[in-house]
Amino acid sequence: MTINHYENFPVASWLIPAHLRPAIRTIYAFARSADDIADEGDANEEQRLSALQNYEYQLQLIAQGKPTQQALFQDLAEVIHRHQLPIHAFSDLLSAFKQDVNTKRYADFSSLLNYCQRSANPVGRIMLALFDADSAENIHYSDQICSALQLINFWQDVAIDIQKQRIYLPQEDLFRFGLSSDDITNNDQLHNSLAWRNLMQFQVERARQMMVDGSPLCRRIPGRFGYELRMVVQGGLRILEKIEQVNANVFYQRPKISKWDAPIMIWRALKM
Repeated sequence: MTINHYENFPVASWLIPAHLRPAIRTIYAFARSADDIADEGDANEEQRLSALQNYEYQLQLIAQGKPTQQALFQDLAEVIHRHQLPIHAFSDLLSAFKQDVNTKRYADFSSLLNYCQRSANPVGRIMLALFDADSAENIHYSDQICSALQLINFWQDVAIDIQKQRIYLPQEDLFRFGLSSDDITNNDQLHNSLAWRNLMQFQVERARQMMVDGSPLCRRIPGRFGYELRMVVQGGLRILEKIEQVNANVFYQRPKISKWDAPIMIWRALKM
């Protein structure tokens, strides 16, 4: 298990009621394919943006109640209408994917959070709507969890993102700890730097606090999905522990969940 943008969709989990699994698979297919347009392959920026604009056009057709000729969006239209899902959440996801094509640096934490509000939080809001649990308070907690998961993914994948010329660590934080974008790009010895370890510990604590702040949602969601959510939360917290265990050396040891972590996560989830 890794903590990733859309890998937290419980696509095949036995904890999800069977009647909702097809809808979740369709939503996942939309999010995963759009994210891949922004990130994968060798298309140039113009081609990526054009493909994402087509996704936006298909969403507009759905919002207007007009037919679409693309199978993915035919399925998505049925899911959105049947479950009365907020279509703006899907549009928010697309805006974040487009931003990934254009934006490689973030000046401060508030601008990074703005990205998280569109790249991650819509996932939680869609899931809450599917379960008829999208109260204002639940959405507040969900946003904390989803933004935390997105941040954890960034801290976990610093080395991967730099290969795509992206640095999600806020520039203001780099400056605060005496580092620069060049230090991240030329990172051969960065993991030995006290400044780097201090920076990453700061980011780990920031994400952990957000996850803890959102965790009351796990007790507010009944049934099996509540336990699914507990496992997602514990997975995120476990990744943070693993970042600490490798002294933030994410350049050579990408922290990830293994089968050996399952007993720890299950025990912690049951205790929540």
